[in-house]
Amino acid sequence: MPPRASKRKATASHNSSSVTSADDSPTGTITGLDNVILIAPSDKNKTKKTDRLDTLFDSYANCSSGIIDPEGIEALCSDINVEHTDVRILMFAWKLKAQRQGYFTRDEWRSGMKALKVDSLSKLKKGLPELEKEVNTPGNFQDFYSYAFRYCLTEEKQKTVDIESVCELLNLVLGSQFQSKVDLLIEYLKIQSDYKAINLDQWMGFLRFCKEISFPDLENYDADLAWPLILDNFVDWMKEKRC
Repeated sequence: MPPRASKRKATASHNSSSVTSADDSPTGTITGLDNVILIAPSDKNKTKKTDRLDTLFDSYANCSSGIIDPEGIEALCSDINVEHTDVRILMFAWKLKAQRQGYFTRDEWRSGMKALKVDSLSKLKKGLPELEKEVNTPGNFQDFYSYAFRYCLTEEKQKTVDIESVCELLNLVLGSQFQSKVDLLIEYLKIQSDYKAINLDQWMGFLRFCKEISFPDLENYDADLAWPLILDNFVDWMKEKRC
């Protein structure tokens, strides 16, 4: 954090010639107070808020790395009475724009908490329902859904997520909205043997399928509309299952 600007009180000399008034100055300005640093009230408030955010961050950060690690996140979750596997923690990571799964940097923490307009645990806890509403708006949910997949890419140049993790993630982010579809999709993913991992295009296809395709009749599913092949196979499996 940048150091605070110091505020020094100006002291005028008894010799009136040491300070020239605005009327006497040829430029119409006050001279002799060049070293005084003025801090606007709004700047002081911002500094205090950043200090509170940093203090809170430091209470969960690893002393060696200087970032909040998985252990710190679990401690945070405990303090706000939310399971670390709760989808709202993933939403919180999305709001922080966290780049690495299970880790929050100081800059991510500051920007995310400021965006949430919270600077304490009690405010964060109260703000989670509003965050959930924000995520579930049509304009944000697709971005959150895409982020959830990218957040699971923990290795450099990793492009896919293993089937087991995808099944857990599907249930976490889509289960509450499309439970019947998600349950059957997960069932299929677990028994099929063609795919050991899922890429982002396939992942986004799952969301489109859940939003657009009538269920369970699947009448409006058209395999010619460039669906990922894994969904063509899923629909074939569904039709066979009904016979």
